[in-house]
Amino acid sequence: MSSDARAPWAVRPETSRGRLYPEPGGDARSPYQRDRDRIIHTGAFRRLQYKTQVFVFHEGDYFRTRLTHSIEVAQIARSIARRLRLDEDLAEALALAHDLGHPPFGHAGEEALDAQMRPYGGFDHNAQSLKVVTQLENRYAGFDGLNLTWETLEGLAKHNGPLRRPSGYIVEYDRLHSLELTTHASAEAQVAAISDDIAYNNHDLDDGIRARLFSLEEAAELPLIGEAYREALTAHPGKPRDRLATETIRRVINHMVQDTVDEAGRRIAALAPSSAEDIRAASAPVVTFSRPMQVANQAIREFLFERMYRHWRVNRQIGKAKRVSQVLFQLLHGGPQMLPDEWRRRAGEPGSQGCALLVCDYIAGMTDRFALEEHKRLTDPYTPG
Repeated sequence: MSSDARAPWAVRPETSRGRLYPEPGGDARSPYQRDRDRIIHTGAFRRLQYKTQVFVFHEGDYFRTRLTHSIEVAQIARSIARRLRLDEDLAEALALAHDLGHPPFGHAGEEALDAQMRPYGGFDHNAQSLKVVTQLENRYAGFDGLNLTWETLEGLAKHNGPLRRPSGYIVEYDRLHSLELTTHASAEAQVAAISDDIAYNNHDLDDGIRARLFSLEEAAELPLIGEAYREALTAHPGKPRDRLATETIRRVINHMVQDTVDEAGRRIAALAPSSAEDIRAASAPVVTFSRPMQVANQAIREFLFERMYRHWRVNRQIGKAKRVSQVLFQLLHGGPQMLPDEWRRRAGEPGSQGCALLVCDYIAGMTDRFALEEHKRLTDPYTPG
């Protein structure tokens, strides 16, 4: 989208607040296109291919991973941003980066790391995503991290809205480079956040049906899904159930996207912003679901929690994943001499806070597969170290 076609309240590349470390211009890409490209080329982004949402990586090739989820979020974010006349490249960059800080084994791994890190400030994947792009990715000679624009960093830090009580690393980074944590993020960042919600719930519905944790007909007892299912049946009578499931979920996504665009239009009209700063200073987000869609979305979340996230088959994987993460942390925190050379040199004293932070970074960067292999190397006497 050309700069002239953007809404007045869209973030504009030409007025970007820039990067922490100034860089020469002359690139034909916009600053947010450069951010997107840097994110895609990171090791952290590639590793998302083997980090799972609910199912461990080896359970099936058809289940989503953090990588496929991020790509789906980016597609939805670009669609919404285009319809709202926002900067699509910034929305896409944020969508692609929002899960870079997730540890292996989905939320089970995050809960396990948070429990182990509680004496040292806990673990938050949003803070870890910021840490990845500002410190842990070391690809460039002139700076640590990716040196992303202020607008991208702001959107990552405030993925869930203004931060009244930010977690450890976000506080640390904000002292160096203020991200104005108590304000709302840009409309583009709000688009990326709601696109995450849309993609997450819908692909978990799809994966849950594929895994036979529940049936399409059971999910269709929910109002929004039932409406989409009836539309699919009417439009495509007699089609196989797997095609009807895909068609139903496609329609649910379309309903959610349309609701978001309509509600954002109403809120923007009421606010009458003249700049991106007006969006940040607003008392409430402008890109969100309508109240009826919030109720429908919550019903889907509760259904998934009951029928998928707490299904006995998933519970078994959660228990094993938490145990692997716990054992890895305890062994390496107490024995950092077992870390690879480049990590061991920076570990500090066994059992110290500095050692805990480093071990947490090490584990958070693992894929499911590497975590399982590392656990085996550290605990199985018959496996070479």
